[in-house]
Amino acid sequence: MKRNISVKHLSQTPIEKQKVELVERKCIGHPDSLADGVAEAVSRALCREYMAECDGGVLHHNTDQGEVVAGESAPAFGGGKIIKPIYFLLTGRATRKFGDTVFATDAIAVNAAREYLKTTIPTFDMDRDVIVDCRMGSGSTDLCDVFNTKKGHTAVPRANDTSFGVGHAPFSQVEQIILGLDDYIANEFRPKNPMLGYDIKLMGLREINTITITVAAAMVDRYCAGISDYVEMKEKMEESFTKVAKKYTDRKVKIEINTADIIRKKTTSVFLTVNGTSAEMGDDGSVGRGNRCNGLITPNRPMSMEATSGKNPINHIGKIYNLLATEIARESCQKVDGIEEMYVRLLSQIGHPIDYPLVASVQCITKRGYDFKEYQSEVEEIVNHRLENISDITRLVIDGKLKTF
Repeated sequence: MKRNISVKHLSQTPIEKQKVELVERKCIGHPDSLADGVAEAVSRALCREYMAECDGGVLHHNTDQGEVVAGESAPAFGGGKIIKPIYFLLTGRATRKFGDTVFATDAIAVNAAREYLKTTIPTFDMDRDVIVDCRMGSGSTDLCDVFNTKKGHTAVPRANDTSFGVGHAPFSQVEQIILGLDDYIANEFRPKNPMLGYDIKLMGLREINTITITVAAAMVDRYCAGISDYVEMKEKMEESFTKVAKKYTDRKVKIEINTADIIRKKTTSVFLTVNGTSAEMGDDGSVGRGNRCNGLITPNRPMSMEATSGKNPINHIGKIYNLLATEIARESCQKVDGIEEMYVRLLSQIGHPIDYPLVASVQCITKRGYDFKEYQSEVEEIVNHRLENISDITRLVIDGKLKTF
């Protein structure tokens, strides 16, 4: 049966030629990102346990309803203290029994969450700073065919919902700057400068040819002896971040860090924390309230409101189609000449095989000097091939090779 794939020309001003563009990322220690990361870690842990006990199959589960309830802290230069721990609530559904096999789902979830938090925020005292509470319900036990619980089972899962996923490519200069800064901070800057915490929000604004990156960055108090250290770190960040941003653009770049700071002789108010996250000092978090699966929040682009993290990677369209749409757009723009921008929308219909969406809609803005018809069929082939191999998304997610936030 032929798939319903629609590849059309789009007459629209490309993002780089629009006058205003906004791009945001909530980095790894933001309360919303912590909620996403914990939810996804729990889902992957359950997948591994189910696969080990069910001949490679994965049972029904969704852990995408987690919450982060903020704690309280008293940061101070040289080292403060946690007054009230951060509370992580794990909710959702997981299959606890299949046949004669009973799964310790709550214990698996709590262990996965604690391991993720310990690795992600190494400043945490896991005995004092964090409470992890599991309140997951029971999942359905009659979904053998849907969840491929039999070894060698080849039937394609059926969609759990009538829903859609979206993706776009290529990334604009501002989008690349935001992701590039996040990677630089995590892998180069913070390891050498532990004063910089894990809760960072990067907000990009481009007005014609001026790019302003507003950085809200929590500082870790134990590595900051006083206000002079704090100010020096901000200056170092501004210089380093500007150099990173200039790798992606020739436009004017301004980096502005912790713009809410008040530094005066008699009044000082700065973004100082004990562990490097605002979750310790009043900021709550929820799964799905932060970055989309491409790692960004992009109001200039089509977006899905689905929470990708924590949803099962077998038949949950809110996860699979958002990831797949993004991968289709990226591959097409890498392999096909003539595409200036691509937007992909995949719509499922509940109960139907996930490799046959109700529609796979692709819209392309064509580069000057190219004819849309010259590459239309090539894009359709990529979409069709990706749908034929949709189970690749599942494997990559379980292996932790596809990011969901």
